[in-house]
Amino acid sequence: MKQMHCATLDGFDAKVVDVEVAFVRALPSFSIVGLAQTSIQESKERIKSALSTIDFKFPPQKVTVNLSPSDLKKEGSHFDLPIALLIALQKENINFKGLMAFGELGLDGRLKDTNSLFAIILSLAESGLLSKIIIPKESLKKISKIPSLEIYPVETLQDAISMLVSPETAVKYDSGADTEEKKSYKQQYPLDFDDIKGQEVAKRASLIAAAGMHNILYEGSPGCGKTMSAKRLRYILPPMNHEEILYKAKLDALDGLEPDFAPVRPFRSPHHSSTRASIFGGGSKNAKIGEVALAHNGILYFDEFPHFPKTVLESLREPLEDYRVLISRVNNKIEYQTKFLFVASMNPCPCGNLLSSKKVCRCSDVEVQRYKNRLSSPLLDRIDIYVQMDEITVEDRSTITSSQMYEKVVQAFNAQKERGQSEPNGKMNDSDITQFCVLDDESQGILDSAIMRFDLSQRSIKKSLKVARTIADLEGSGMILKKHLLEALSYRIK
Repeated sequence: MKQMHCATLDGFDAKVVDVEVAFVRALPSFSIVGLAQTSIQESKERIKSALSTIDFKFPPQKVTVNLSPSDLKKEGSHFDLPIALLIALQKENINFKGLMAFGELGLDGRLKDTNSLFAIILSLAESGLLSKIIIPKESLKKISKIPSLEIYPVETLQDAISMLVSPETAVKYDSGADTEEKKSYKQQYPLDFDDIKGQEVAKRASLIAAAGMHNILYEGSPGCGKTMSAKRLRYILPPMNHEEILYKAKLDALDGLEPDFAPVRPFRSPHHSSTRASIFGGGSKNAKIGEVALAHNGILYFDEFPHFPKTVLESLREPLEDYRVLISRVNNKIEYQTKFLFVASMNPCPCGNLLSSKKVCRCSDVEVQRYKNRLSSPLLDRIDIYVQMDEITVEDRSTITSSQMYEKVVQAFNAQKERGQSEPNGKMNDSDITQFCVLDDESQGILDSAIMRFDLSQRSIKKSLKVARTIADLEGSGMILKKHLLEALSYRIK
């Protein structure tokens, strides 16, 4: 019996699978056991055709392939290569220990890439379960982004067999954190805040939100620039580091997309008619990834905030507070990280003219109240910054560009790292708030007065402190001063 390791995705993570092949004296047959799904069962015909290209003839025996553990469901065409290698090298004395093989076989013996391959290998590498792998050559460009791997890229089944039979002919590629792309990357601004005229308060709030990854809500009349501001936030955020890029690439692979490995942070903007399952993930059998998980380390934007279904709005509480979402099904349970900058925009009333000095609001008091009531207090309490946008006037001019805002954001991010923070200000935990959000005596007195006057909740107090910390970072101050706290309190939802 021959044995080699491969792996399968179990929800979000990969699990190691032992591939075993045994030749038994019995009527000739070829079977695969071990909860192998259709994509694996169909591999028998691909493997037979690929082996025929190297003039391999099946012996007059029963060939049994076992995928262990047998109680774990397995799927994916990447099992083709290890199964074919074990069959072809049944009589060779080769030690497969410490080696994993992945790849789909074509009928002519060529090896092909698969969508799930990157996610599987990255998950195994992060768990320390993988070091030496054989992969299709066309997968090398993306797999080489994963550090600390000994990669052997091959084009055909014959190349893989030759490499194992004659190790001296093997072509090894040592992967590493490829920083060349990051060095050559230049921050670009396809959407620039320079395009927005006026709205100084909104721009200042956007700068603070980006500098600390604070959740922000824009409210204003139609056409005042709410959506324009939200879409421009993405380009003033600092580029992702290598680990964040790999994590985003893994999410892209799980979402069926080809990873681009660009350092630009993700921007997800689901329509308000989207289902709860599409936003948070779900499925009747296998839980699928949703928008809140795909927005990790980036921005999740809800336009027309109150028009989202009530179930969606209330389900936002957990990912906004705990920075994770747990999808539970009978068959499996999957947990995703959700540390994103949440951005929302809304009109002040159903017709949008409540705040206008030029247009007449057509909504009754009952309609306005019903519209406002769609957003519950616990949900609004999770918003760090609220900004009411002004109407457009002919005197409005542009006063700041995205490039200038980006420089200030990077300065604030660097200040947070130099203090030893593991997370940006907006995502700090309670112990970090106690350590880093230090007030002087005057500021502490103002905060105590605000607590009594506005009946601030514990969550509101913490969020005000975190916003004040970011404002202080933008000003280059080590201590939160009176002016920083007062500005932070001004962004509180009234």
